[in-house]
Amino acid sequence: MPKMLVVDDEMGIRKVIKEYAEFNGFEVTEAEDGMEAVSKVKTQDFDIIIMDIMMPKLDGYSACKEIRKIKQIPVIMLSARGEEYDKLFGFEIGVDDYVVKPFSPKELMARVKAVMNRVQASQKTEDVITYEGLCINFTAREVTIDGEKAAMTPKEYDLLFYLVKNMNIALSREKLLEEVWGFDFYGDDRTVDTHIKMLRNSLGPYRNLIVTLRGMGYKFEKIK
Repeated sequence: MPKMLVVDDEMGIRKVIKEYAEFNGFEVTEAEDGMEAVSKVKTQDFDIIIMDIMMPKLDGYSACKEIRKIKQIPVIMLSARGEEYDKLFGFEIGVDDYVVKPFSPKELMARVKAVMNRVQASQKTEDVITYEGLCINFTAREVTIDGEKAAMTPKEYDLLFYLVKNMNIALSREKLLEEVWGFDFYGDDRTVDTHIKMLRNSLGPYRNLIVTLRGMGYKFEKIK
């Protein structure tokens, strides 16, 4: 049974999410704030985390950063704030999806399923691709550059892996949003461009393997 951690200082919201999650086959653990969430992650394993942003003691963004230092667990953020800056900031620190309150519990569960499917699909890939000093290990979900492990956000890994799996294929920004983020109504071209810029910075000397297609999107050049 998959395990979910629900983090929100509002008991009513935790109760609704728990009810729908348990109906969908999850074992649910609750936390009232970010500090409690980090503490539970240190002692327990979870398959996915649903976490509010505005909480006492430790906000959702700060909690997510701390959790990423411990374990790589998919995170869906909940927030009453819907500004684009907030969403982009969340993606930059490794948030997998972003749901604005008030939300539909059924839609939230659909997003949970989509995020978990993407994670499971990436874990099933067994290929290791190398090019000069760049090594992309899909199984270990790890990228090394000239022998050093690259420090990338979960979304950068997702984006790189999708580009590499579709090597030398022209991919539109809309296609990348659909396949990597799993939705097309909260993100736009700037979301993709921002993450491409971050990914190129992470790849350092191999940044040019990601080619910009003017007016269209991007592609990962075929490695020979």
